[in-house]
Amino acid sequence: MTWLRRLFRAAPPPLASEEAGRLEAWRALPAPSLQQPLGEGRWVVVDVETSGLNLAKDRLIAIGAVAVNDGRIDLGDSFEIILQQKAVSGRDNILIHGIGGTAQSEGVPPEDALLRFLEYLGKSPLVAFHVTFDETMIKRALKEYLGFEFKHPWVDLAYIAPALHPSLARRYRALDDWMGYFRISNYARHSALADALATAQLFLMLAGSAVKKGAGHLAALQDMEKAQRWVSWSN
Repeated sequence: MTWLRRLFRAAPPPLASEEAGRLEAWRALPAPSLQQPLGEGRWVVVDVETSGLNLAKDRLIAIGAVAVNDGRIDLGDSFEIILQQKAVSGRDNILIHGIGGTAQSEGVPPEDALLRFLEYLGKSPLVAFHVTFDETMIKRALKEYLGFEFKHPWVDLAYIAPALHPSLARRYRALDDWMGYFRISNYARHSALADALATAQLFLMLAGSAVKKGAGHLAALQDMEKAQRWVSWSN
């Protein structure tokens, strides 16, 4: 019956005119160029915290992001928000991300929180480690609360890293593995903003290698990622 519930899930209520206007303003922004050079323009590195790891059932709790502007991490251009939760996540889950019950119940209403995220993002390319999880949780929330399909270019460092360092691919798989290899510190592991900052540092490390190998723009990274996905699936 689960698939039936998903099929006939009630549509979200119509957005208020002000919220609808904000969403349309974001949608009207020009799409990012697939030829955007790695060392130029704005890239947004994102991480999320959730009520668990089940992509179908768990909820988006927090989004953290930091921008890389013209090849430099810009701490002044960062974003962090907690979505208001109707039901607080379990104790074991809270121990992982540290977002307590009060913070969850008093967070920003989801519609406004997600619109703020879109306004922060603009149409900059998104970067993450293991994109499938972050993208799915963000897309589900946007569909549930704002009623639209989020389609945006992403770069997945979980595939870019082994593509650029194939000799390390079997030993280094998790974000913590690559952070250790590149000696990247993280001041608060499992905080969305802290993890985004660490991922941004990894992005810069890998971007330098990508440029040397002739993959110096967004489309080239996407091609590299696709090739590495095929390699991973075939092994």
